[in-house]
Amino acid sequence: MTPDGRGIRGPAPAPARAHAAAEHGGAVPVFRVLHVCTGNVCRSPMAERLMRHGLSRRLGDAAAGVLVESAGTWGHEGAPMEAHAAAVLAEHGADPAGFTARELLDEHVIDADLVLTATRDHRAQVISMGHAAGLRTFTLKEFTRLVRAIDMATLPEGTVAERARALVRAAAALRGWLLAPSPDADEVHDPYGAPVGYFRSIGEEIHTALDPMVTALTGIPAAV
Repeated sequence: MTPDGRGIRGPAPAPARAHAAAEHGGAVPVFRVLHVCTGNVCRSPMAERLMRHGLSRRLGDAAAGVLVESAGTWGHEGAPMEAHAAAVLAEHGADPAGFTARELLDEHVIDADLVLTATRDHRAQVISMGHAAGLRTFTLKEFTRLVRAIDMATLPEGTVAERARALVRAAAALRGWLLAPSPDADEVHDPYGAPVGYFRSIGEEIHTALDPMVTALTGIPAAV
């Protein structure tokens, strides 16, 4: 039981485990991360591709053990990534190619082992969809804040998926104790329609939030 009266989530729900096993021939356990914003053309695509890039740099081919996707609560279904967002990704060395926006669906939440949202409103929308999502849904900055307080030595030495699931359980257990310094501290603001300079600042916020999280998930610090 967590300090705020909620149970600590165990392994991923059966639909997620079955879906992942089907994709990888049942041989490789997969941990699924879903990034969520509003339109799925700015913040969540940047988070998705920056996270993929960070995982690949640390794990190489083994990064296939973490499947990173994104969607939007009012997703512009089929739209390309916003041009400034794509430019910022390229500046970080991440690949913006081939991205297509999606509207957030029940199946995305069901399959996800970890949902990371841009804002608290997005988090509330995901949780309101049900599917026992509360203990695996955080804002991006909230999750990073909690991860920084976790002793990495307590995480298992098994697969990346096993380590990641333990990290989510530990973060959920801390949520009632470790509060944000201000309501705005856990938010990533929407750069849609802003100049590229503002996109760069949001991209840097996202990158800064992702870096310690990806290090915790993999057990490997970013290369200098």
